[in-house]
Amino acid sequence: MVPNMTEQSNKPGSIGTQAGADGDAPVAHDVTPAETPRAAPKAPGKRKILAGVAGIVVLVCLLVFGIPLIKEMLNTVSTDDAYVNGHVTFVAPRVPGQISRVLVDDNNRVHKGQLLAALDKEPYQVAVSQKQAAVDTAQADLQAATAAARAIEAQAMSERWNLQHAVEGVDSQVALLHARVADINKSKAALTLAQLQYDRARELVPRGDTPREVLDERQAQLTTAGADLVQALAQVYQIRVSLGLPAQPDGGSDLGQVPPDLDETFSSVRQAQAALIQSAAQLGVGHSFNQGPKAMLEQFYKLGDVDVTFDRYAANAPGVKQAEAKLETARRDLAQAQLDLRYCDIISEIDGVVTRRNVNPGNFVQVGQNLMAIRSLSEIWIDANFKETQLRDLRIGQPVDLRVDMYGGTHVFKGRISGFTQGTGSTLALLPPENATGNFIKVVQRLPVRIDLVDYEADQTPLFIGTSVVPTVALNKPPTGPDAGKFLQADVPLSRSTGSTAGASDAQVRGENGIGR
Repeated sequence: MVPNMTEQSNKPGSIGTQAGADGDAPVAHDVTPAETPRAAPKAPGKRKILAGVAGIVVLVCLLVFGIPLIKEMLNTVSTDDAYVNGHVTFVAPRVPGQISRVLVDDNNRVHKGQLLAALDKEPYQVAVSQKQAAVDTAQADLQAATAAARAIEAQAMSERWNLQHAVEGVDSQVALLHARVADINKSKAALTLAQLQYDRARELVPRGDTPREVLDERQAQLTTAGADLVQALAQVYQIRVSLGLPAQPDGGSDLGQVPPDLDETFSSVRQAQAALIQSAAQLGVGHSFNQGPKAMLEQFYKLGDVDVTFDRYAANAPGVKQAEAKLETARRDLAQAQLDLRYCDIISEIDGVVTRRNVNPGNFVQVGQNLMAIRSLSEIWIDANFKETQLRDLRIGQPVDLRVDMYGGTHVFKGRISGFTQGTGSTLALLPPENATGNFIKVVQRLPVRIDLVDYEADQTPLFIGTSVVPTVALNKPPTGPDAGKFLQADVPLSRSTGSTAGASDAQVRGENGIGR
């Protein structure tokens, strides 16, 4: 047994192990240092290497991510106070009536010219029939007025010739008077000759130098010459009386003397002139009684062909003009009735989506009553409220990257600054702040900046009005398009469609829509 115990005691830890196995307390033994195992000490340079590697990794990360971030911060301006905005068209009837049908509902997409709702057309169809009857009546009245004007035209033309005939008649009578006065002088000369011949024969008959028959003949010639003179005087007196002159002029003046304006003041001439003035007045032509008959006739001659002149007067007669005016009024009333009938069809004026429908069949609507709204899908833009401290480097035409929250940053829209609102949001409020009274606390103001979309496809990636946007303006890129590099737009384009132009390239934007659409 002893040798076995000696072999176990030579093995390190065997006694302790056995004692531990038996549950007894371990027995302490001295162990030499060479026999006790120890861990090897770590090298001090390994820690430095790990720290250096970590520092290099951090520096590389700073260089890779920090420098672009710093460059972006220095070369861009951004804000999270931006929203999608767009045009909304409120649909309202232009005529009152009862809704017969509604063809769309909320969220339906509609196109320009599409029928949205319809009014009951029967009352307006009756109105169109009434206005058409009024037009037919007015046309008949115009025809009657034209016929009456033609009759007046014929009468006026007759009166015109009557006036000319009256003037010519007076001139003829004056000429005849002068001829009869000449006949008187001739008769006087014949009477004087007959008297001389009679006196000579009467002296010669008693002496027997001349037969008695010659004396009788000379006496008959004297009597005849006297009768001719009396007849000539009677004719002259008759002509003078017919001309409105005294049979014998005062003071024994020349029987052939007449007033120089007798052909314009004679009663028949004045009567013919008055008749012509009356007929011309019915044709809308005014003449004054102070105008002489000859001057009136010369005026007609200057106008050219008499028939053409009176045709023109007849076409412009007051009765005809009045009938034409009534016909035009009836036609306009008919056009308005037809327009009201067309207005019974309520159509969409833009392409978009129906919202806020509040009308149903059977409702009675008034003019201008809001039936629904249509929001455009293409004519939209971004209203970005930049701080006033960010506006220093912003200009029209600068490119903008737009990140919309609804797409989670997976899609970046492209835009362009198109203008600056001439006033901050506070000044455009219903109750603007009054900083001239009380204590003042400076608050950084925000100015709305309009950003138009470029190459926007509403069908693929639509934007909804009111959604949040984060615009990032690139300051290191040159501005493009109209009014590039300016704060204010130069002028208002002559032809401009409201809102943004969907899917338009930069060339189309610059050439067609004026301001960065």
